[in-house]
Amino acid sequence: MKIATYNVNSINARLPNLLRWLNESAPDVVCLQELKSPQDRFPEAVIRDAGYGVIWHGQKSWNGVAILSKNSEPQEIRRALPGDPDDVHSRYIEAMVSGITIGCLYLPNGNPAPGPKFEYKLRWLNRLIAHAAELLLSGAPVVLAGDYNVIPTEADVYKPERWVDDALFRTEVREAFAHLLQHGWVDSVRTAHPAETIYTFWDYFRNSYGRDAGLRIDHLLLSPAIAGRLIRAGVDRDVRGWEKASDHAPTWVDIRT
Repeated sequence: MKIATYNVNSINARLPNLLRWLNESAPDVVCLQELKSPQDRFPEAVIRDAGYGVIWHGQKSWNGVAILSKNSEPQEIRRALPGDPDDVHSRYIEAMVSGITIGCLYLPNGNPAPGPKFEYKLRWLNRLIAHAAELLLSGAPVVLAGDYNVIPTEADVYKPERWVDDALFRTEVREAFAHLLQHGWVDSVRTAHPAETIYTFWDYFRNSYGRDAGLRIDHLLLSPAIAGRLIRAGVDRDVRGWEKASDHAPTWVDIRT
């Protein structure tokens, strides 16, 4: 089973690219982030015509997450991260697909840091850690996939010295991500590529993609119940080079069924 995550950076603006990638890559499950679409503007019919069942949580102009499942319907579990009923941002959705719990997340950017946006990011991370712990207690196979807006280590960023004070790389954020791994979650891409320079995001400015000046911020974390079934993981880097591309590339794992 191929499970992918892809920050599309506006689903309606990037729909041709998304459909091309779905056709060429044929993932079984896809987690999308940054839909930038109200609930009623999501292109449901087009996605279904491409062969995917879908659930989504939209938001006008910002955020937005979706789970696609090839030739089947994702069974929705929740569409908000527990822990703050007043948080109305569409940043999390969770479903059951083929016996696997799929959590699709779009973690806050947090810049500028320090400041209110960074504090919100830290609170969101703490809520994620708490919910992830509950998922681990279930013993079920779980994949937490999405745009984490977290650069885990210096190996995951071009010229790390330039990112020391950025909300994606600050010590508090990296420690929170490390806390997830210490609890038993497996960073699939880094496990598959322990020493390789591998990025998932390249800014639109300063020819970042051409220079390969990227970041690794899109992650698929595997629970212990499914981590042993990891076959391979990777990034469809060339998609970032397509015309009118998102600034992220699809990131994926192959899981033994």
